[in-house]
Amino acid sequence: MSMKKIVITEFMDESAVASLSHSFHVVYDPTLVDDAERLLAEVADADGLIVRNRTQVRGELLAACAQATVIGRLGVGLDNIDVATCEARGMQVIPATGANALAVAEYVIGTAMVLLRGVYRSSEQVISGSWPRALLSNGREISGTCLGLVGFGGIGQLTADLAQKLGMRVIAHDPMLPADSSTWTRTGVQSVSLDQLIAQADVISLHVPLTPDTTKLLSAQRIAQMKRSAIVINTSRGGIVDEAAVAAALRQGDLGGAAFDVFETEPLGAGSAWEACPNVILTPHVAGVTAESNVRVSTMIASAVACALKA
Repeated sequence: MSMKKIVITEFMDESAVASLSHSFHVVYDPTLVDDAERLLAEVADADGLIVRNRTQVRGELLAACAQATVIGRLGVGLDNIDVATCEARGMQVIPATGANALAVAEYVIGTAMVLLRGVYRSSEQVISGSWPRALLSNGREISGTCLGLVGFGGIGQLTADLAQKLGMRVIAHDPMLPADSSTWTRTGVQSVSLDQLIAQADVISLHVPLTPDTTKLLSAQRIAQMKRSAIVINTSRGGIVDEAAVAAALRQGDLGGAAFDVFETEPLGAGSAWEACPNVILTPHVAGVTAESNVRVSTMIASAVACALKA
């Protein structure tokens, strides 16, 4: 009996790839996502497919998966996978739920501290002999500020826990979680409406999937309702926030800062809304990716895909 075949289209921890190679014929190439012709050829006889967020498992690629029964996702968002069609064809879709939560939570807290304090970009001035001490003496402590979480699933709850340990008051909006859910009492986080959250929060962090309901959830109108000193952090998906409105508010001094790890168009093109924008931290979709989380995510998905193919 021939070995079942697994195609891995984006980077994965090498030890997890090696563990799969003992029992399966593994085709692993982190650049495969960018070679459409070869990708279509490789998946034609694959039994399993492992992807990150860039591989679009829909349309032509999904049609080419003639015999695959399982899709492993190295991460949690599923907007790059046509889940309904996969399930209709009997294909199991497995995300790495929880495995990158700590990496994302630390990113949120770390960028919030940097942006609230506002002093960590003075190295060049200090080296040059300038001494902007008076200018940089109004930074804020994270303790005592209010964190507003839009979405209160696993990552949101872990972020809340870290925030509370630093003395933040945490509120959250999650329509999927009933107001009488035990989660609210267990975590000590207050359930609020989106409007209440936007009015109260000093730091607003997004933790919802991209769906028709969440597209442009943070609209220009809602951004205008935020505190002028508020920090906006997006580690979820680009389409959830009106990026141009955030950038415009920052330029006009109507927002305190922003940390964005995800964008409507990735990578950013020339002339993006973010050019020459003050008080921003922009990163290339890596909030959930650390050395440790890559091992956790890869190990979890390798194990789950192997189990699915051996069942």
